[in-house]
Amino acid sequence: MTTAIQEFPEVGEIVVATITRIMAQGAYVTLDEYNGIQGFLHVSEIATGWIRNVEKFLKTGEKKVLLVKRVDPRRSEIDLSLKQISTDQKKKKLLEIKRGEKERALMDNLKTKANLSASDTEKIENILVEKFDSVYSAFSEVAAKGALVLNGLGISEKIVAAIAELSSKMQIPYVEIRGVLDLTSTKPDGIEIIKRALLAASENKKVTVSITYIGAPKYRLSIIAQNFKDAEKELKPILESIEKTIEKSGGTFKFTREESKKTREG
Repeated sequence: MTTAIQEFPEVGEIVVATITRIMAQGAYVTLDEYNGIQGFLHVSEIATGWIRNVEKFLKTGEKKVLLVKRVDPRRSEIDLSLKQISTDQKKKKLLEIKRGEKERALMDNLKTKANLSASDTEKIENILVEKFDSVYSAFSEVAAKGALVLNGLGISEKIVAAIAELSSKMQIPYVEIRGVLDLTSTKPDGIEIIKRALLAASENKKVTVSITYIGAPKYRLSIIAQNFKDAEKELKPILESIEKTIEKSGGTFKFTREESKKTREG
């Protein structure tokens, strides 16, 4: 006979919980990601200021994004906070949950379509996570670049075909970061130097880079990628390359960021 060990969240972790019982002192909740283990949200951690009626802020059955304040595994006690969660933290956590649900659905569909056993499905999932960091990123890469990105991973053609078919039905989110380049060169062939610098930068293979002429001496630089992390990662070397070429020729370089945005919802 084996005894299951209950996993507990860590202090500072952000969790999703369901309100199960409301009292004057606060509310008991169950943590969705930890097998429904119980936690407590004290009235002082619900909102700033004095709260006369907890039920004005919480409803039984409602899900909330909470911060873990204290954990005592020996007593199975978990203290939580709602008021210390920022809007950005809430959005990020809910997006993470949504992404996890999508990943489970993708692997379930792959298991059915390729007629895989549970162990084979887990093996494929581990391969994808090892290579692409997450299942969602793997399917997104296939959707964006084709099944060739799976070459060399030891995945059978049958499974690759199933992944490609499922990926083709995905709507991939794209983001754009952009800004205005202010470039000058005093050289006789200054215009050509600027053109070569911009052309070299726009040949980046990992993201979509476009540079459009606004009017001397300004150019708009746009980088489109699947997420802001990838876009930001490529922005720095692109700017460094342009700056190095321009300043080497005695010219001037300036870059002004504009507001980033999502260009398509997934």
